[in-house]
Amino acid sequence: MKQEYQDLVLQACGASSLRVGAKIQTLWSGYGEIVRLHLEDCDRPSVVVKHVKFPQEAEHPGGWNTDRSHTRKVRSYQVETHWYQNYSTSPSCRIPACLAACSHGDEMLIVLEDLDVAGYDQRRTSVKDREIRACLSWLAHFHALFLGVAAEGLWPVGTYWHLETRPDELEAMDDAELKAAAGDIDRILNECCFKTIVHGDAKLANFCFSQSGQDVAAVDFQYVGGGCGMKDVVYFLGSCMEEKECEKRVPGLLDYYFTELKLAVKKDVDFAALEKEWREMFAFAWTDFHRFLLGWMPGHWKINRYSKQLTKEVLRKLKPHQKLQTSDNKRSKRVADR
Repeated sequence: MKQEYQDLVLQACGASSLRVGAKIQTLWSGYGEIVRLHLEDCDRPSVVVKHVKFPQEAEHPGGWNTDRSHTRKVRSYQVETHWYQNYSTSPSCRIPACLAACSHGDEMLIVLEDLDVAGYDQRRTSVKDREIRACLSWLAHFHALFLGVAAEGLWPVGTYWHLETRPDELEAMDDAELKAAAGDIDRILNECCFKTIVHGDAKLANFCFSQSGQDVAAVDFQYVGGGCGMKDVVYFLGSCMEEKECEKRVPGLLDYYFTELKLAVKKDVDFAALEKEWREMFAFAWTDFHRFLLGWMPGHWKINRYSKQLTKEVLRKLKPHQKLQTSDNKRSKRVADR
């Protein structure tokens, strides 16, 4: 790590010296790394540093190495830096505190509170009901906190699979019917009356748990932005449950999310209308992510019977609308031809 970055950390934390500890992980496609720094003579024994360094040639596991992909990733780190520097949450939707941030050329640095020290030192690759509910509660409080808040400096539409940012994956899809409906699905989600700020990548791996599993904090805000809260909920549920579990458990877990959301939203919110709209958006949000997977990695384990069934339901709902649209287009053409 460059001396100027070490000096930034020392100054931000009031430490006399630091030692570079273990690498926590390499960033996606080789865009840098996350490391733990151990500090001396300050009230923080350690911090976590997200060190972004744009590679000369990215190594994407799915082979999506394009200029568009690179531009999207660069923007995502700019958004994440802006998020940490300008937004804060509540204890009910805990995130790490940002202690310092800087960018220089093809490098960026974000210095964050070490959540392990704060008591969120557990990671989960599989979860029980208690941990799932803890994450859904986090999402509910997060969505309630930012309900109606403009996503200034963030992605106008959050989530890393947003259609507008993924034209290559759409083009690669074999499912012609879903490909044709992708724009309508995206539009319906974007035209929700009730909008919030979504985490955008709320998978199980981005939650840090307390020892008991009852408390969580979230990390990785590269794709935070505006949108319908259901996008986070479907992505999270799909990240920790396989198809049979989804079929059996999703209804009850969705009820739990809305119970938590109702407790967290402000009293002047028409919660009945909010819940009605977002429940209607559940299948659309799930289908939207399914659309992305079919183009990005058609052999992915998340492409399962449950996802396909929800997609069928959405496409069935869209057919009357599409017929009406086609009829309107033909009528407009006849008028124009006269």
